[in-house]
Amino acid sequence: MNVIGNLIKESKKIVVKIGSNTLSDENGNVNKEAMHNIVDQLSELMEQGKSVIIVSSGAGICGIAAINKWQRKGDINYKQALCAIGQVELMMAYKEIFADYNIHVGQMLLSRDDFGDHMRNLHIRNTLFTLVDEGVVPIINENDSVSVEEIKIGDNDTLSALTANLWGADLLIIMSDIDGVYDKNPKENKNVELIEEVYDIDGLLTEIDARGKSRFGTGGVLTKISAARQVNEYGIPLVLTNGTKRDIIRKLIDGSEKGTVFFGKQTH
Repeated sequence: MNVIGNLIKESKKIVVKIGSNTLSDENGNVNKEAMHNIVDQLSELMEQGKSVIIVSSGAGICGIAAINKWQRKGDINYKQALCAIGQVELMMAYKEIFADYNIHVGQMLLSRDDFGDHMRNLHIRNTLFTLVDEGVVPIINENDSVSVEEIKIGDNDTLSALTANLWGADLLIIMSDIDGVYDKNPKENKNVELIEEVYDIDGLLTEIDARGKSRFGTGGVLTKISAARQVNEYGIPLVLTNGTKRDIIRKLIDGSEKGTVFFGKQTH
């Protein structure tokens, strides 16, 4: 039985978090071919009657690609300025690619504070529902240019969880550069085992080595597990998969690729 494939098929409202590593090549430049492949798959889901919201990292790498002379500057002001520039580049790329499928996109830049205020919460939710109801794909990112915490530790995994909960999503898919959660760090160990289904996050954390993060991303496996815990509290399953693999969503559906699924309280 293809558990993840069935989840995707049965879900009507899907949040897809796309990590920096999914959008960048090995040199840290924006990989538009990879973006196009992801959009192609998401448009296919929409043709099947599903609604999609994207939470996208990548403003930083887009900024570096646009103004390479600032790449090595470690000053926080330069990092935030790069994100300000890169956010425009990122949205232009999404706009142009989605336009190939006659789909409009809308940008929403949010911060943790936005989710902590009842009135802001309501307005975010109303905007999301309006965009989705009109066939527009909301593309959400942390407001990197003013959020120091985001640049320091990365928070788009959590942002995607908050978005999924607020929207009442059926499924959250996090695209990273790993196939899922392993019992050991696959970049440091040869003999590793992919954990395909997780029902007990606390138990999982006692069994695995979840250290480490990649070169271009600012999060790690722990932020993804934390995101899973947040959406699972609302009965929403989370799938962690390797977004760098071509046609990954199609392959998850047909069972030719695997990932890790974290099940919510109401889904098993």
